[in-house]
Amino acid sequence: MSNHHITNDSTPLPPREGQGGGVLLFPGSFDPFTLGHADLVERALQLFDEVVIAVGINEQKAGWIPVEERVRAIRILYKEQARVRVESYSGLTTDFAHSIGAKVILRGVRSIKDFEYEMQMADVNRQLTGIDTVVLFADPRYASLSSSIVRELAHFGKDITAFLPEGYKASPPTPLSKGRGGSLRQ
Repeated sequence: MSNHHITNDSTPLPPREGQGGGVLLFPGSFDPFTLGHADLVERALQLFDEVVIAVGINEQKAGWIPVEERVRAIRILYKEQARVRVESYSGLTTDFAHSIGAKVILRGVRSIKDFEYEMQMADVNRQLTGIDTVVLFADPRYASLSSSIVRELAHFGKDITAFLPEGYKASPPTPLSKGRGGSLRQ
């Protein structure tokens, strides 16, 4: 899969495979996986040998799209990219990072508010576990894009395909998609 397909960027960068970046963990709910997420993955592949997209399971919070469906849809999106793996996990993100051999966590930052929160989490993670955090700032095209905004648009029957990577197909369950055009299979 080319960078071109995911980001619609006209100048894909060559892969940096084998240059010692190691395994990078990109955790999140990805409910749904947006163009902003895809952009971060493509940029991370320029720095790391492998990116593990980790869909977190939060027992206290019902997701819009079931976790298994999110994992399936993201795996299909990256099926041609051998350097991307997609997994689900529960528990502490740093414990999962250790279990897969990742020494670095990727976080995307869209605003000062995001930065302050991510800085606090990064400090605690590093103090307690030695896991570092790499922050990539959102591409300006995606700085206002969030999964929650996409879910809200779908809830009100709006076409959300412009905010999702080409080829991403996942179906949220009712009630958000019921009769309201919320399906991501458009």
